[in-house]
Amino acid sequence: MFRCFPSTCVLYGASILIIFFWCLMWMHHVITIIYAKSKLYKKLKLCPESPSYVGVSIIKPLMGFDPNLLSNLETFFTMDYDCYEILFCVAEEGDPAIKVVNSLLDKFPTVDAKLFVGNSVVGVNPKINNMQSGYSVAKHPLILISDSGIRMKPDTLKDMVEHMTDKVGLVHQLPFVCDKDDSLVSIMEQIFFGTCHARFYLLANLLNLNCVTGMSLLVRKSLLDEVGGLQSFGSYLAEDFFIGKSLRDRGWKLQVSAYPALQNATGYGMDYFRNRLKRWIKLRLKMVPFVTFLEPFTQSLLIGFLASWAGTYLFAWNPVAVFMVHIFLWFICDWTMFTIVHNGPLRISRFVFLVVWLLREVDSNFLFMSALADPSIVWRDKAFRVSWGGLTEKITEK
Repeated sequence: MFRCFPSTCVLYGASILIIFFWCLMWMHHVITIIYAKSKLYKKLKLCPESPSYVGVSIIKPLMGFDPNLLSNLETFFTMDYDCYEILFCVAEEGDPAIKVVNSLLDKFPTVDAKLFVGNSVVGVNPKINNMQSGYSVAKHPLILISDSGIRMKPDTLKDMVEHMTDKVGLVHQLPFVCDKDDSLVSIMEQIFFGTCHARFYLLANLLNLNCVTGMSLLVRKSLLDEVGGLQSFGSYLAEDFFIGKSLRDRGWKLQVSAYPALQNATGYGMDYFRNRLKRWIKLRLKMVPFVTFLEPFTQSLLIGFLASWAGTYLFAWNPVAVFMVHIFLWFICDWTMFTIVHNGPLRISRFVFLVVWLLREVDSNFLFMSALADPSIVWRDKAFRVSWGGLTEKITEK
């Protein structure tokens, strides 16, 4: 009669659980690749009659100067859309972004655009405080919140509005990065948003989960006004997550646009990029802790190592062979996802992609551990403490 000793049972059960989770990750790869191929850059099939596009108030919170700021903002003046206004919001007098905006206002006098200078302090979130002056005078039924580093294609706004169907309350964009330069940080940033981040973002949207990013989102103004307007989210640092949560709690759907949000900010280094990712990890840990604690096990190296051990324990597989095949197939899946999200000629070779991809995969677990070690969040020149559930308080100036 078979007798299972406690230690043996634990190892056996853990091995089965690892192999099961490993299989789920491969299903995740396949499903999101198929979904990305069918969703991204595909125009909606609308009725033969021309749709009536409602007005959109675009709120652009600005702070500081970026070498690409002028060209990024100019894309909002040349969009293929008939009825919109642009509300530029700058927190402080003397900000170099003011000069850039004024030059565009002079260049495009026929575009309905205004500049607002000065904060309206309605909470601890600096972005909400900055946008409040523009939101208070927005005149159109749809609000597009768009970060300063976003570059817009001519037909992107039209696509976002087309996705705003009767049951949809918010349309957001998959974050991605423009082709900028050949620096390590630019390539790593593009690979992160085009592979790991894209997989989970698209899966969440497919499952109708809240994965809203605040860098570019279109929302019905009436739904924000029902809960007190934009200022009602000023007590959260992750205002985008809680805007999405507020809408889902009231039965509205969240939809992703066919066009990714093209981030095009430059002039920062690897530390800035890594700190940005750590800040997001810290926020997720406070808002969705169980899901976030599983994140390291969804990274290629850790799950590959665990699957190699489990396969050896259960089936006497060769662990080195299993791990090498795992990494190779994971790379192929990520390369495929990257080419779909990029949707155009690639500036980097497969070899460069492989090297930087491996660096990012190795660094991902170090980022997670360093985020756990220091729970405080520094954003721009301010430090914050986030409580369980997402409520935020400002600690001090950086």
